[in-house]
Amino acid sequence: MTFRLGLTGSIGMGKSTTAGFFRDLGCDVWDADAAVHRLYAKGGAAVDPISQVFPQAVVDGSVSRDMLRDALMANPTLFPQLEKIIHPLVAQDRFEFIQSATSDIVVLDIPLLFETGANQAMDAVACVSVSAEEQKRRVMARGTMNEAAFEKILERQWPNDEKVALSDYVIKTENLDDAKQHVIEIVTKIRDSLNA
Repeated sequence: MTFRLGLTGSIGMGKSTTAGFFRDLGCDVWDADAAVHRLYAKGGAAVDPISQVFPQAVVDGSVSRDMLRDALMANPTLFPQLEKIIHPLVAQDRFEFIQSATSDIVVLDIPLLFETGANQAMDAVACVSVSAEEQKRRVMARGTMNEAAFEKILERQWPNDEKVALSDYVIKTENLDDAKQHVIEIVTKIRDSLNA
């Protein structure tokens, strides 16, 4: 049996780093953001349907994330149309990954896990978390977005305290050594339950 562990948390919380800790322990890790990149790439399954709604966002046969973001910022009412295209394609990619996984624990790194209802397909959910101040500091330190863009992203995500309340495990990532130790404990607990 493959155990499906959803990994979530808002932007800047440390999902990617935490996913790496799970990978280091032999878990197969699927990344929703990487799946979207594949879908947006030349020949990706999302290119044609997105070109129908956002023709300006398709450049040289692939979806330009910058152009798509600009189109959505200009007209946020189009978000549901984009989600209607992307969410089923991402779900299919996730399903195919799970089917081909070889590890006992599959970690599904999904920023919008609760928002999309994907949590219902998980055996358990782990949420990464830091203080709002640390979250903002991390995101701003990346230098890839301004405060307005950061706030827009937060508006599209559930508040982190709601995600924490619905999760089976909460991994605090202020201290990465502590976070890594917590991941080890989670994996050990899941493996013990699988072998019981």
